[in-house]
Amino acid sequence: MEPCGRTYASSPALTMTPSLLILTDFFQAANRALDYATNLAGPLGARLVLLHVRRDSIIDPEMFTGKLSNLDSEAIKMALSSVANDLPVPVVVEVGHGRVAFAVADAVSRHQPLLVVLGRPDYSATPDELVHTTALDILRTAPYPMLIVPHKVTSNTLPRRVLLAVDGEDFTLGPHAGAMRHLLNTLGAELTVLHVAPEATAADSEHTILDSVRRTGLSIDLPAPLRFRRPVAARPADGILHAAQADDTDLVVVLARPRSFWGQLFHQSVTAEVLLHSPVPVLVLPTIA
Repeated sequence: MEPCGRTYASSPALTMTPSLLILTDFFQAANRALDYATNLAGPLGARLVLLHVRRDSIIDPEMFTGKLSNLDSEAIKMALSSVANDLPVPVVVEVGHGRVAFAVADAVSRHQPLLVVLGRPDYSATPDELVHTTALDILRTAPYPMLIVPHKVTSNTLPRRVLLAVDGEDFTLGPHAGAMRHLLNTLGAELTVLHVAPEATAADSEHTILDSVRRTGLSIDLPAPLRFRRPVAARPADGILHAAQADDTDLVVVLARPRSFWGQLFHQSVTAEVLLHSPVPVLVLPTIA
């Protein structure tokens, strides 16, 4: 990694400070994500780690499509310094090289951020099966809590009405549980558990599902009790995306189980579909079970 611009990485005090790792290519979607992350960083007491990856690997699938930034090293340093100097929170800037997923994994290992944050470009004119997104590549390579911000998001309000989509099975978040509790508590989140079913289900299953969420610790110290919603839809992704369009939803949280990364049909998973089409930011939480 080649550090540039304004950096606090050598400060022992800041090594214990929460951080948000932001990917930027200086395009609109990345700028939206940076605005969103900056708004989160204030109440979280977090610094930003601003990472630009020079995608100069010959095996990069977008190397010859014209979709990548072609700035040289000096231009990148100047652009990062300019962005960092305008931010109202502490920031570290770094430049990585090659495949984005590997550069992110390296930065995560050193900074241990609360979240990896990146923007989602406009894929509306591209069939899902042809979309190769940075987010999915990172999740396959190095699963880590990731916040994906759609390019159309403009609100600067903190996300407090949070929808947690679950599949009804028990899950654990392992080392990420504490960071997620910190995030939800700081936001003062109103957490609604969403379980999409293909048909009406027995009412007593609601308690089982809510208990599975409580056991993770995510609901500890929230300002309101957990809420529950069970829409009926043939496809879980359809039910989640419909709920995400409601005015009372600021953020959707989806689980990414290990099998999602091991299978060859990752693009057909519920997580991938919601990530690609949600109108509000999506927080992807890798589980360990």
